[in-house]
Amino acid sequence: MRVLVTGAKGQLGQDLIVHIEKYPWAIYGLGKAELDITNVEQVSKVITGFNPDVIIHTAAYTKVDQAEKDRDDAFRVNGEGTKNIAKAAASIGAKFCYISTDYVFDGENKIPYSTEDKPNPQTVYGESKLAGEKYTKQYCEKYFIVRTSWVFGLYGNNFVKTMLRLAKEKDEIGVVHDQTGSPTYTADLAKFLIELVQSEKYGTYHASNSGQCTWYEFAKEIFKQAGLDTKVIALTTDQFPRPANRPKYSVMANSTIENNGFQILPHWKESTQLFIEVLKEKEKVFYKG
Repeated sequence: MRVLVTGAKGQLGQDLIVHIEKYPWAIYGLGKAELDITNVEQVSKVITGFNPDVIIHTAAYTKVDQAEKDRDDAFRVNGEGTKNIAKAAASIGAKFCYISTDYVFDGENKIPYSTEDKPNPQTVYGESKLAGEKYTKQYCEKYFIVRTSWVFGLYGNNFVKTMLRLAKEKDEIGVVHDQTGSPTYTADLAKFLIELVQSEKYGTYHASNSGQCTWYEFAKEIFKQAGLDTKVIALTTDQFPRPANRPKYSVMANSTIENNGFQILPHWKESTQLFIEVLKEKEKVFYKG
């Protein structure tokens, strides 16, 4: 099988490449320098030249707050860029896997969002990612849309790394306690995506680690797993204002994964522990003593 990964230098993209390399497949991992997804001619040339069986599209504009001021840039990348990749995938009959986000929902639910719930994004970032979903459905028959949330992993910056870094600098850290979601370890997500694209079970999926927590609870678990005694202070969203609205509740039901015979992702606490063990070996700089 021939697999092309966009955004291959990103947090998820790098983990995908690492896990795909375990398979006897031809892999083409492209970062922004190798592929400008907003350049329709370049996209067509590169994709038809490699002629992949599967395209996993992780490249995205992910600056949630900055997007509120850079609407055009967000839509050019997440909307038009995705359209370019989707059309190229369809032209060669490739399976197309688009990585989306919990930000397509408004955060007002009291129970986990299902794939049948109507999106209602409250941010420019969420709107632009939803535009990518619509283009995916419009141009591809063989598509997977995979919404995920609160991503953390070995590559790039994320909440876990930030908390561990701050723990070296401060004795106490304030974290919001009125936003609830599901953390997602990129290694777990990568394994699921690889399993998914080998199938023909097309459609929309919600893929985050099992369970749910607030950012405050996530921070407390991070410090517990890392053996740190850093004090965590619960804050409200109003005490920590950001340009882009954060969903109050963005937990997504993983029933589509189960219903299609795939294994649900491990519990977020289990994956957090595993990730911190990896960090202990690779990035000891985060740890006191």
